[in-house]
Amino acid sequence: MPKYIIERDISGAGALTPQELQAISQKSCSILNKMGPQIQWLESYVTDDKVYCIYIAPDEATIRAHADQGEFPANRISRIKAVIDPTTAEN
Repeated sequence: MPKYIIERDISGAGALTPQELQAISQKSCSILNKMGPQIQWLESYVTDDKVYCIYIAPDEATIRAHADQGEFPANRISRIKAVIDPTTAEN
């Protein structure tokens, strides 16, 4: 199944408290549970003013449906074509 990275513009994201991040996570998980196993949230990275989320989903429309239901911004959705790391350089 395809993997996507979602860029969410959220002003002040890096200043969200652990409780606020927990509430956002709980809301997201609740929606995902209703949508079924075809969409999965793997992890997210929080920066000063953005959140980057990694999802597995059949298509971009499914990711947009999750964002719409949760009222989460999804400013850019990109399908991940490959994953590389330092071991990619090894023979």
